[in-house]
Amino acid sequence: MKKGYRIGGWVLAICLVFWVTAATAQGTRTMPVDRGGARVIAIDGSAQVRIGGQGAPRALKVGERLAGADEIATGSRSRIEMVLSDGSRVRFADNTRFRLLEVEPGSQSRARSIRFNVIIGRVWANVARAIGGKGRFEMMAENSVAGVRGTVYRMDVNEDKSNLVRVYDGTVHVSGSAEAPPTPQAPAVIGPPTKIEGPKSIPGPRVVTMEEWVYILKSMQQIVVRPDGTAEKPKDFKPEEDRDPWVDWNKARDKEAGKEGANAAPQP
Repeated sequence: MKKGYRIGGWVLAICLVFWVTAATAQGTRTMPVDRGGARVIAIDGSAQVRIGGQGAPRALKVGERLAGADEIATGSRSRIEMVLSDGSRVRFADNTRFRLLEVEPGSQSRARSIRFNVIIGRVWANVARAIGGKGRFEMMAENSVAGVRGTVYRMDVNEDKSNLVRVYDGTVHVSGSAEAPPTPQAPAVIGPPTKIEGPKSIPGPRVVTMEEWVYILKSMQQIVVRPDGTAEKPKDFKPEEDRDPWVDWNKARDKEAGKEGANAAPQP
C-alpha cells in the first residue's frame, strides 16, 4: 500500500461546547472551547503571533481566535494547541513556525476549507470528519501537501525543507506541491544605515518544474519527502520506534479530548 511522508499537522467538534482539561505538570494553560474560528486553548511555554502576517510579533495568549494569514512561532521547550469549530485539534511543537492560510470550518451549505502552511517544525493534527464529507483539510510544506478528511497524523518539517508524515489513524493523501505557498517574511528590523548596491540585471523567466506524485497513507504508515521535493518509498512504522515525549503528549491529549467529546452536551 502506498504511503507518504510530508509535513507540514488539528481537531474540531461540531456544534459542541466542551471544556479542555488542562494542565499537566509542565504548566499547560487551558480554557473552555466555544464555536467559531481557530481558537488557542493551551500554551505550554511561549509563542508569538503576527496578526495578518504584518507588524511586529507579540505574545500569543490562551483564548485568542486566529484567522487566515496569521503567523505563529513557538518558543523553545514550548507547544500550543488549538481547536477548530468543527472539533478538529491541531498542536505545534517547540521551535515551530507556521501560517494559517484559510480557516473555513464549513457547514451544511458550505464546504470546509482549512489550510496551514508549516514553514519549519512539528505539527500533530486530529482531524474531525467534515460535515457531509465535503471540503479539505491540508497541511502544506514548501514541497508537499498532506490532505485528510478524518484522521490522526503528524508532519515534521525540517530546516533543509525535507519533511516526514506519519499516519496513526485513518487515511492521508500526500502529494508533491506543484506550487509552494509563499514563505512569510520576518518583520523588518531597524538598524544602522547600509550601503545600497547599484542596479543589477534581472534574469529572464524560467520554467520551474517539480516531480508530481501522490501517495495514499493508511494507519501506521509514513513517507519522507526529500529537500528537492521527491519522495522516498512509503513504509510501515512501529509504535516502539515512534515513542518520544512529543508523541506521548499528543496521544494523551487526544485520549482526554475523546472523553470530553463523549461527555459534552450540544449547546442549546
